[in-house]
Amino acid sequence: MYGNHTSSANSVSHPKIVKKYTKRFKRHHSDRYDRVAENWRKQKGIDSCVRRRFRGTIPQPNIGYGSNKKTKYMTPSGHKVLLVKNLKDLDVLLLHTKTFAAEISSGVSAKNRIEIVQKAKKYGVKVTNPKAKLSLQG
Repeated sequence: MYGNHTSSANSVSHPKIVKKYTKRFKRHHSDRYDRVAENWRKQKGIDSCVRRRFRGTIPQPNIGYGSNKKTKYMTPSGHKVLLVKNLKDLDVLLLHTKTFAAEISSGVSAKNRIEIVQKAKKYGVKVTNPKAKLSLQG
């Protein structure tokens, strides 16, 4: 097979999603001192071995770690996610069912969620969190 394209039953075919670096970039010396948080901070010291990129030092974030533009923000199903807060927002996805999926906002009530999920099913729109906030009735 030529190329590595994947496709889901109801999504557009796309190149394989590659995450180049899945670990978080850690701040230099965060493992050595408790007072230094793990959140990444750029080294600015004149003698810093990390800033000078010496061999054996921690990796620094740079443009080379970025995702492919075609697969950036894409879920494993091959859709990009759009936050839906009401039924009107769902109408935007009507023409883009293969490229976008709906994610119901956390502030939406259970009653409105049921309506959104039913309408999405009717339109053929994928919902990433259809069962959230809905108690099992039976």
